[in-house]
Amino acid sequence: MNTSQKIALVTGATRGIGLETCRQLAKAGALVLLAGRSLERATEAADQLNTEGLAVEPIALDVTKTESIQAAVADITSRFGKLDILVNNAGVLLDAGDKKPSEQTLDTWRATFDTNVFAVVEVTQAFLPLLKAAPAARIVSLSSQLGSFGLHTDPNSGIYDFKIPAYNASKSVVNSWTVHLAYELRDTPIKVNAVHPGYVQTDMNGGQGEIDIPTGAKSSVEMALLDANGPTGTFTHLGKTLPW
Repeated sequence: MNTSQKIALVTGATRGIGLETCRQLAKAGALVLLAGRSLERATEAADQLNTEGLAVEPIALDVTKTESIQAAVADITSRFGKLDILVNNAGVLLDAGDKKPSEQTLDTWRATFDTNVFAVVEVTQAFLPLLKAAPAARIVSLSSQLGSFGLHTDPNSGIYDFKIPAYNASKSVVNSWTVHLAYELRDTPIKVNAVHPGYVQTDMNGGQGEIDIPTGAKSSVEMALLDANGPTGTFTHLGKTLPW
């Protein structure tokens, strides 16, 4: 293994933005660990990128299961001893479109937070020793402009009427976690940022969206490849700062 090569881990990467993030990071020269709940599906996705001549390896990682996280940490520790890039990409949108905010079930809230919040925190905590072992690690968490209090309270914003509370609130927490972790690591080479990928044409959106998947992955990749002068503790989309 080239010890100077960056090792990147992307969660929820078997399709959509996650898969494209793997592609773009590998094209930039990283050895990418493509994570999926099913090793079979992760392998199929990695094989697809391998045919493009890209250095991508599959890894099983169910971000909602502690034992799966610990197994992935042990695997990466034994093989590489470090992690240069962590992209917390895995996420779900479970709110019922025909229900008001007060009508969303507690099961929806719990399942949403299990993946979008608690898994992000647990995965990041578990991999932090490996990230600290890298020369200058980058942590990127997929958020959404739907998590912005500033935009949700502005009647003139484009998302003012998009009240899907469990999902939106989960992304607000991701933003808060980003701020807190960036503060903790402010005197280290590690940079921690949240990104809004955009309204992307993915399965989560039922194929709807304003931008294509390659553009949707760009914000994550840009933050994953920041140089030493790059920002930390930010919430951005394609380099533009968004309101918290």
